[in-house]
Amino acid sequence: MATEPVILINLLKVEPSKQAALIALLKQNIETVVRTLGGWRASRLIAAKDGASVIIYSEWETPDAIEAMRTDPRMKAYFPRILELASFDSILGEAVFSDER
Repeated sequence: MATEPVILINLLKVEPSKQAALIALLKQNIETVVRTLGGWRASRLIAAKDGASVIIYSEWETPDAIEAMRTDPRMKAYFPRILELASFDSILGEAVFSDER
């Protein structure tokens, strides 16, 4: 029986001229590091049409899995590269409502 995922949302603010480079870096990180980490379920990148931000929506099995991701040496190697392109805030939560057609 599957449990509801823990949701991590990162909002990255970026100069519009750097948005494509940021997305490429984030995609590379997800494909080569994040998907190999224990407790990871899914990630989605959402680009603002004005180019000024990118949202990383990811699902994890537990808060401990998120903490392990943040302290993984491979992830720590990406953080300075990400911060060269953008600033970011994180929100940890759970889905409380969803509606689809």
